[in-house]
Amino acid sequence: MLTPMLAEMSGSIHVGLAGLGSAIGVGLVGMKASEAVGRNPGAFGKVIVLAVLGMALSEAIVFLRHLPCSLRKPARSRIRLRAAH
Repeated sequence: MLTPMLAEMSGSIHVGLAGLGSAIGVGLVGMKASEAVGRNPGAFGKVIVLAVLGMALSEAIVFLRHLPCSLRKPARSRIRLRAAH
């Protein structure tokens, strides 16, 4: 009875960690993009294109980790209900 519950929790934990890593990645990309534009305002167009691309790829990690978990069959409960007589 404990094994299916642990399997569900471990699936949720690794999707949450992927989301956390993605959020950190998006924050770092945004920080460095604004820093680069501050140093060289003339390169705004090139920097913003690369920053948006980097943020999109960072967000794609969450979707790629979430997809296998959402397609997985839910764990069956080992508790059997008694048939009503």
